[in-house]
Amino acid sequence: MARAIAVQTPRTSTASGARSSSVRKRFRSQVLPRIVLILMCAIFILPFYWMLTTALKSNDEIGAYPPTLWPHDLRWANFKDAVEVFPFWSFLRNTATITALTVLGAAISNPIVAYGFSRIAWPGRDKVFFLVLATVFVPFPVLIIALFDIFARLGWINTFLPLVVPLFFGNAFWIFLMRQFFMRIPQEVSDAARLDGANELQILFKIIMPQSWPALSAVCLFAGLHAWNDFLGPLIFLQDETKYTLAIGLTFFESQSQYDIRFNLLMAASALIVLPVIVVFLMFQRVFVEGVTLGSMK
Repeated sequence: MARAIAVQTPRTSTASGARSSSVRKRFRSQVLPRIVLILMCAIFILPFYWMLTTALKSNDEIGAYPPTLWPHDLRWANFKDAVEVFPFWSFLRNTATITALTVLGAAISNPIVAYGFSRIAWPGRDKVFFLVLATVFVPFPVLIIALFDIFARLGWINTFLPLVVPLFFGNAFWIFLMRQFFMRIPQEVSDAARLDGANELQILFKIIMPQSWPALSAVCLFAGLHAWNDFLGPLIFLQDETKYTLAIGLTFFESQSQYDIRFNLLMAASALIVLPVIVVFLMFQRVFVEGVTLGSMK
């Protein structure tokens, strides 16, 4: 019996070693990545958490030290008071108008331009596309003076036109995103439609676009987010207070008094402005991720 035990002992230690090795491998491949993702999510969520908790605090609790992690007395009235500090509803209407027109322009122009760069063969197509793509690296402040001079000569200053019309001519990154998505669709589909007598617009809107809703949704979300959060554009081109957007409206909290800023109301207004963006993203998250990832796999 002692000899049998001596023979079985190495097998038992080998099995336990293999089991522990399997556990370590599973921890590195499954558990550890999830822990890292949870920590990264916590880092990104922390500013939103601090904004929300500050929006629900009273003035006395904001100045308390050490700061409280959660309000002792939830002040939901701060949201009502925040929209009364500046013309919130008027600015909301202006922002929604600019955002809707921006999304409309992006949805019309970018697929058409991307179709020309991906499905139609013409001399110098790739060189022109690379030139368009290179404009992504041109910072907007470099173009401010030239754009302001052009729009002033057109009489567009203090209107929504400088903020909306350029988006009806496409955006380099959004064109790139849709072009990559279009190139995933087999060229034989377009060739077969041409043989059946379809023109290029019919091919685009009846064959290509029904298969490209994820990419178009991603572009529309990018365009809406750009217009909703834009601060520099409205600040430069809008001069009448009645035409301001919500991004500019937040500066009214600082203009009331340089030394007495009510940060709880400022955070409440910021939360109201951020809330629609979060809701829209959560509603279209799956389509957005699919449009971005599939478009970059070509």
